[in-house]
Order: sequence, then structure tokens, then C-alpha cells
Amino acid sequence: MASILGGRARVVIEADGGSRGNPGPEAYGALLRDADTGEVLAEEGTSIGVASNNVAEYSGLIAGLRLAAELAPEASVEVRMDSKLVVEQMSGRWQVKHTSMRPLAAEARALAPAGTTYAWVPRAENAYADRLANEALDGVRSGVTVLAGRPAEHDESLVAEVESTQTPARGWSASSDAPTTLILLRHGVTPHTVEKRFSGGLASSNPPLSDEGREQARLAAAWLRPLADRIDAIVSSPVLRTRQTADIAAEVLGRRPSEIVDEPGFAEMEFGVWDGLTFAEVEERFPGETTRWLGSLDHAPQGGESFNAVGERVLAGLDRVVTEHRGRTLLVVSHVTPIKTIVAHALGAPLDALFRMELAPASVSIVSVYADGRGSLRCFNALPPERDPFAQAIW
Repeated sequence: MASILGGRARVVIEADGGSRGNPGPEAYGALLRDADTGEVLAEEGTSIGVASNNVAEYSGLIAGLRLAAELAPEASVEVRMDSKLVVEQMSGRWQVKHTSMRPLAAEARALAPAGTTYAWVPRAENAYADRLANEALDGVRSGVTVLAGRPAEHDESLVAEVESTQTPARGWSASSDAPTTLILLRHGVTPHTVEKRFSGGLASSNPPLSDEGREQARLAAAWLRPLADRIDAIVSSPVLRTRQTADIAAEVLGRRPSEIVDEPGFAEMEFGVWDGLTFAEVEERFPGETTRWLGSLDHAPQGGESFNAVGERVLAGLDRVVTEHRGRTLLVVSHVTPIKTIVAHALGAPLDALFRMELAPASVSIVSVYADGRGSLRCFNALPPERDPFAQAIW
């Protein structure tokens, strides 16, 4: 195969592995790029039975090194993975302590040409390899595909996440229909957000976006612009701050505000007499109430809603939206509690899992919902590079 591809001076291996359960059904994904042009030379996604995440990750690395040895044997090699463990062990900075990892590490070292370098990358930058692994788990791909001569895959991570939902059926879904994909955008900040005050839904004081919130919405929409042609509709909570965010997104994405569809089921929780107050002020005026509220999904502030009531309302709205837009890709602008509720539902997690999630203002999460009602979380709490403190710290 090397003669078909011609000489390559430098190549990049991107590899990942995953298991559904740890251990559980396992697969790896690997691809080989020309480092100078970005062209994808070959890709592989293969299922390998039941094992752990670490075994899957090492297997992806080994597959990538084999591609390099077969297709570009004279090239220098750089490996990029989001597995800190594999990168540090292969770089010689960490010991390989687990006995099941040692044979895999030894095989990888034997395959790696002299001078191979290893770089850790954020998960979002490894979306292509992750997609290959998931497609192998879903049974829609197996083995090596040589791609030399084909244009390089689009590299934006959000584009990759949405495109990967276009494959036929996911492994855990009985349906062969294309999923409905929801790009969930939380609204930008308001004065209440900054001051950490309760802000409810339609019955609340309804604060507008601040200047900072409008800029956050603009940055998020600009980040989503590569997906503009794939977004079939914009759905929004009718609350002022979400409609303002949706209006900004529509303008940036080349849509008319009149095209935005309101879904009241996606409005924020109603906080009743707590609305506009901070936690400290609520505790001062209603001693013990926040403890009871956080301790029971059925407890509601006076004049407000419980988490269970909000969950029922949000999921009813989700059912309406999925039924109306089945198989399409939607931008859904909503609030922290409804988005967390949809994510918990997609994961099959109990509703109180939302207490363990952090969701930044104007962040993006992506969920796919299949015809049989099952969901898949593809992305959570992602921020544009301009607002991501982790990316700024790294780069």
C-alpha cells in the first residue's frame, strides 16, 4: 500500500478507544494524516470484544502505528490522543503498572519508529477517532479504509459530532431511523446570573441579557456557524433571555427571528417567592427551605415548581419537538435546568444527576434522540475557544 500513497515526510496518528461499560463492549478508532497537508490517508474502526477503556485506547494506538508502518514507513510519526495515561506512559514519564497494559505498551513501542512523539489533545480535538470507535461499536464499520486522494475530513469538533449522527442506527437503538439531533444552547448571562440570583421562567421577573450575555450568545452562534446548513430549525424557550439569545443566534446563522419556534416546555424552573433572591437571602427569609429543596425532587418553593414537575414539563416538550422534527437537526435555546434534564434523560440517569452537572452560560451540549425514545449524549458544556479557560490555559 505504501507505493500507492507515495512518499510522506511526516504523518500524524489520531487514536481513541472506548467501551460501553468499563469493562464492556469495546472498540477503537485510528486515522493517519499527512502532517503537512492535513489529508487523511487511512482510517480504521474495529470492535474488539469486552475489555476496559485503557485496553481500547492502547488498541487504537497500535492500530494507528500499524497504519503508519504500512502506508508511510519512511515518515516521522506524531501521535495525538486524549488519553493522558497512554501519552504519558508511551512518553516514558509514567510507569506501566497494570499487568494487562504491559503487553500492549510493549507492542506499541515495537511498532513505533525511532523519534515518535506523543501529544495529549483535548477530547474535542480527537472527535474523528472517537467517531470511528463509536461507529465500530454500532456495527456500521469494521477494518481499514484507505482514503489517500480524498479531501481531508472537516476538522471542527462540533461539526464532527453532528455529522456522526447521520450514520444509520446506533448499537443500542432498535430503530433504523435517523435520530433527531438537538444542539442545546444555554442562554447568555443576565444581571441575575452574575449576582447568582434565582431567575425563573415565564412567571418570573424575567431579566434580559446583559451586554456580556449578548456577546456570549454571539460567540456561541459564530462557533456554530459551520453547522448552519445542517440546522433545520431553531427552537427556543419563550423566556426573554432565551429568546434574545435565539434571536442573536438566528442572525449569525443567517435565519430570520420569525423562523424561531417557541416551546414553553423548555422554560426555566419557576422559583416562586425565591425569584430574584440569592441563596443567602432565601435562607435568611425562609430558613431551611433550600436544604429541603435540594433534598427532595418533589419539594417546591412557594409559588414555584419542584424538580419532578419541571422534569415532566421538559420531557413533554422534548416529546413534542422530536415528534414534530423527527430525524432533523435543531438548535434548541434553553436554560440550565431543562438542558440538564434532557441530558439526564438521554443518559438514562435519574433526575437527581442534574445536581452533578455544571453548565456554563452560552455553552453547547449535543443530544441525539432516536425513534424508540432512547438518547445519546454527544457533547456537554462545550465553550468557544475564546471563552474556554481550559483551552486558554493549555494554548
